[in-house]
Amino acid sequence: MSQEYTPVKANHVPLTPLSFLHRAADIYPDQVAVIYEDRQYSWQQTRERCCQLSSALKGIGIKQGDTVSVLAFNTPELFEAHFGVPMSGAVLNTINTRLDADTISYILEHGEAKVLLVDQELLPNAMEGISKVGRSLKVIVIEDSVAPAVASMPAEEQKTIASATSYAEFIAGGDASDNGELPADEWQTLALNYTSGTTGRPKGVLYHHRGSYLMTMGTVLGWALPMHPVYLYSVPMFHCNGWGHAWTMAAMAGTVVCLRYVQPKKMFDLMEQYKVTHFGGAPIVLNMLANAPADEQKHFDRTIHVMTAGAPPPAAVIARMETFGFNIMHVYGLTETYGHVLQAAPQQNWAQLKTDERAELVSRQGVRFPMTESVDVLAGDPPQSVPHDGETMGEIVLRGNTIMKGYLKNSEATTDALRDGWFWSGDLAVIHPDSYVQIKDRAKDIIISGGENISSVEIEGALYKHPAVAEAAVVAMPDEKWGESPCAFVTLKSDTTATEQELIDHVANAIARFKRPKKIIFGDLPKTATGKIQKYALRQQVSTPD
Repeated sequence: MSQEYTPVKANHVPLTPLSFLHRAADIYPDQVAVIYEDRQYSWQQTRERCCQLSSALKGIGIKQGDTVSVLAFNTPELFEAHFGVPMSGAVLNTINTRLDADTISYILEHGEAKVLLVDQELLPNAMEGISKVGRSLKVIVIEDSVAPAVASMPAEEQKTIASATSYAEFIAGGDASDNGELPADEWQTLALNYTSGTTGRPKGVLYHHRGSYLMTMGTVLGWALPMHPVYLYSVPMFHCNGWGHAWTMAAMAGTVVCLRYVQPKKMFDLMEQYKVTHFGGAPIVLNMLANAPADEQKHFDRTIHVMTAGAPPPAAVIARMETFGFNIMHVYGLTETYGHVLQAAPQQNWAQLKTDERAELVSRQGVRFPMTESVDVLAGDPPQSVPHDGETMGEIVLRGNTIMKGYLKNSEATTDALRDGWFWSGDLAVIHPDSYVQIKDRAKDIIISGGENISSVEIEGALYKHPAVAEAAVVAMPDEKWGESPCAFVTLKSDTTATEQELIDHVANAIARFKRPKKIIFGDLPKTATGKIQKYALRQQVSTPD
């Protein structure tokens, strides 16, 4: 074909997830979009509130490329920010609610935030962080009847709240008919998300509109989402923009049930009250539900679809989830990949397997999502694909449109992560004969004992099969003879007992004996705001040789 064609406005529209909001409001204006405690908003009302936020931000001088930070729980205001902030042309920066003031200060400074929307409960910590920034920010307080009463706060915080602009007051000054401008360039930055920073200062990960649009479409296909799902938003919206599910629910004109705090009883009650069809959460959230008191648990005679991501969920936890009527889909991703990019896509023959066998398959990281272009596991120098034998380990590498633009102000880290045509994840995995990927460890978490590589994940999986174990994490501890040996940290279920030797013997009977932990420490495990166990904190506890 000799004739050349040039893209024009009619056939080349920049991709953006903001378009999903307008479609939902245009076609399903009266459909309930957001539910939170005693508040409900339709899709038309939600669009109006998002437009008001966008208009109000522009009214105080926010322009394209400016950063607007949000420190808030999963409430309607944070949901609205996922549309209203980028509609103004600004970059949305959602901040982990459990960070200390020093890290909040670093993020605000590094990201050059111009505005901070902050929940009143989090204001004291936020103000301490702002005081270290060295420049003024516009602070807008999100007031919430569910939050601790202002009257119970110290006098200084009460004074700050009284003098600050409230979110309700702020958006009331915006124009509900101002739909904003869609981006002229789909590569324009939509969001700035920070990594956990477990080995140093967190890195700022840049998302573009195109990636978030395609993440939405891939989620719809990969999770087989129907129209009008009822989604319990238990994934923190500050984490990878809540896995992009705010935009996904707009695409499907769903109903979002906001959850301020992750509490098993509250989650079960909301699932029943609103007939929830879908929710997501880290494996620790599933574990909380599985181990909740019997009088708080509810078993459903319908299927509730659950997406879980994080550390590989123990097969025993997945098996317990099925008793509630939950259908588990395990996914894998990182902040740098907009969230989930691999899924343990179920095969038809899995339904005929025993529960334990099926759970083992579901717990794998799996195969690529529809929007993920390529995945491989590479090892060696030069790097080559590992054989599909379920044993040879290498590093997971990914390629596709839902890979970050790069790290903000960190070209060296960007170049290192995006090299040789791949994004290098830092996760060590194998590929099984059926082509499903399974993580064995983070590169920094692998235990090398006497020259043998030991997977902490494998030991954790064995521990979870003991009936008394509620949570488990395994790290390397120094060993004078072997260099390193496994140390397990274990939280027992309430009203159960188990000795150190009992658990060591249990692991030795389940996997290769040389992989058994040398030591077990009982107690609560430190976690991030997304429910991930902080292994670096555990490693610090055992950093000195016995």
